[in-house]
Amino acid sequence: MNVFLSASIRGGRHMLPTYIDMCNYLQESGHEVLSWHVADPELEKTESLLTEQEIYIRDMEFLEKSDSLIAEVTTPSIGVGYEICSALQKGMPVLCLYTPETNVSAMILGDKRIICKEYSSFNVIKEEIDRFLHLLNKS
Repeated sequence: MNVFLSASIRGGRHMLPTYIDMCNYLQESGHEVLSWHVADPELEKTESLLTEQEIYIRDMEFLEKSDSLIAEVTTPSIGVGYEICSALQKGMPVLCLYTPETNVSAMILGDKRIICKEYSSFNVIKEEIDRFLHLLNKS
């Protein structure tokens, strides 16, 4: 399955180790992460060579080719929200994951089309990803 991994870039990168683990887990599970760049520790350097329009076009092309979107939403990000909304407009399944005590937007938590799950460890992330993708494979 082609997965679009969405996570904060300009909003803050303190969750980068989690993004890397999520990307690696999805790839090790046989999925293609089209937006693997969100887990790239050198992303700020490589994206500084691109214009905002080039970044937008790249990401929207990846989203168009994806079967689902999985977002780590602990760090608020307008870009992640934009990607989630774009995925929903395409009828794409969306899973949002976040840590306890995160103040997740009511617009995300209140939209019943989005599966939102809190996690306390990476094992829980893996379980939620597996459950989400298993449900997609059944439909």
